[in-house]
Amino acid sequence: MSRTPRKRRSAYRVLSALAVLTLTAGAVTACGDNDSAPEHAPSSSATASATPSASPGAGRPGVSKLHVITNDGHRLAFHVTQGNGHTVVLDSGGGEDSSQWKDLVPKLHADTGATVITYDRAGLGKSDVVPGPWKAESAAGDLISGLEQLGVTENVTLVSHSQAGEIANYFAKDNPKMLAGAVLVDANLPPFFTDEEISRLVAASEPQVDAAKKDPDKPENRRLISTAEGFAPAHKAFHKVTWPDSVPATVMVSEKTPFDGSPVDVQRWRAAAASFVQDGPDRTLVTAEGSSHDVPKDRPDLVLKEIADMLATPH
Repeated sequence: MSRTPRKRRSAYRVLSALAVLTLTAGAVTACGDNDSAPEHAPSSSATASATPSASPGAGRPGVSKLHVITNDGHRLAFHVTQGNGHTVVLDSGGGEDSSQWKDLVPKLHADTGATVITYDRAGLGKSDVVPGPWKAESAAGDLISGLEQLGVTENVTLVSHSQAGEIANYFAKDNPKMLAGAVLVDANLPPFFTDEEISRLVAASEPQVDAAKKDPDKPENRRLISTAEGFAPAHKAFHKVTWPDSVPATVMVSEKTPFDGSPVDVQRWRAAAASFVQDGPDRTLVTAEGSSHDVPKDRPDLVLKEIADMLATPH
């Protein structure tokens, strides 16, 4: 893995670390920009709330079906492509809805035969907006509840990109028996969020957050503000989360990392991934050569391979 720092980018790009790690990834890296995606609740006439009878098995093989579940008073959109045996859940990066995976889902389903589930986190895509600070624990609760309402309670392989790494860690901590394994794709991991790094991120993000507060109704600004609220204490708590030894994990790190242009943060990001892998059994570190932070877009072949390998490996 090359550690040669690339030419330093503009101060704006380097100091946008918080946005990269949390919500507005598309504004800073090549993560894509889905701000044009509709941010409204799904029409009740389009689909009914999920019930046990609306399990993944109710759909046609190879065809994605929309299910709407309700958790804690808000509705969330889940998209299920029915398969057999394993279930793969794809969780999008910060600011991305389920459409991040639209090109990968059919290939993954065809290659593995697995049931593939994507979903829109609260405030994104076709899911309801939830006021107040964004909390990884609440997002994990939404995902767990959604899967349970879909009848998926075990043998899940969780694939989590960027900010979704925080959701994955809380999910694994609270419900390890639901998981057969995880593929963490350039994901936020607890070792990275030291007190020093949190302070750097908060300080670096202040100009962006202040600018966002001038137009709080704009979707991408609302998402940034909700994540910035309570960021420091939330990530101090996240730093202490421990991944269960019973859940195998593949940790993919992009060659450029979210901090391309900031050598100190690049090194810390890579070191955190290595530390996470070394801290438990059945963990593998993989470098996505030639990739930006948006590994699903830049290296879909590698993401598909690592998911297939996780499914094929007995644990």
